[in-house]
Amino acid sequence: MIHPEPAQSHRLRRSPLTGLRLLLGIALLIAALLLPAPMAAVAAPEPVAGTIEEAVFAGGCFWCLEHDLEHLPGVLDAVSGYSGGSLANPSYRQVSAGGTGHQEAVRVRFDPARLSYATLLRAYWRNVDPLDGGGQFCDRGSSYQPVIFSAAGQLDQARASLRAAARELRQSEAALQVMIRPLQSFWPAEDYHQNYAEHNALKYRYYRWACGRDQRLDAVWGERARSSRSWATPA
Repeated sequence: MIHPEPAQSHRLRRSPLTGLRLLLGIALLIAALLLPAPMAAVAAPEPVAGTIEEAVFAGGCFWCLEHDLEHLPGVLDAVSGYSGGSLANPSYRQVSAGGTGHQEAVRVRFDPARLSYATLLRAYWRNVDPLDGGGQFCDRGSSYQPVIFSAAGQLDQARASLRAAARELRQSEAALQVMIRPLQSFWPAEDYHQNYAEHNALKYRYYRWACGRDQRLDAVWGERARSSRSWATPA
């Protein structure tokens, strides 16, 4: 026969540790009230309205270039899209098929108080193969050609960056295949292209490796590959 468990008494039985636990709890409560509240993390100041600048670059696959530039301190956002052609609001299929005049491009919005256009240009150059005008890495064709699309006031700095890149690589300016063209318009790409590296990390890493992007960047730029450091041979 199974005997039922004896009924539990509703009276609290004081153990020798009860008083000690009570005192410890009170002490912790007092300490929590007396200690200053932890300071909130200090975020970077918001840019003043009207000071945000934009830059548009083409450098092969926009998944890669967007990912390479969006993490620079001072970059507010980077958007994959299309630029260089005359077709309004093109689709990925249309640009990939050719004939639109567009390149896969990335629009970078940045705070010039934290990131200069000259620094952004250095980061761009060292994330492309400037000796290849037929595409970039494993992606071939006009839609993958490297281009700096210069807006008003950016042309002189863009040209200066080309000269500096040529000196660093010990190449003639004519040997560099990055085009500098005036910015006409920029069309954002389809949603599934945006932040592709974050949303499809495994596929992105495999594509980047298989395309040989980083291997070629290392071969061209050496230890300065993918960086925005000062030019190795300044003027």
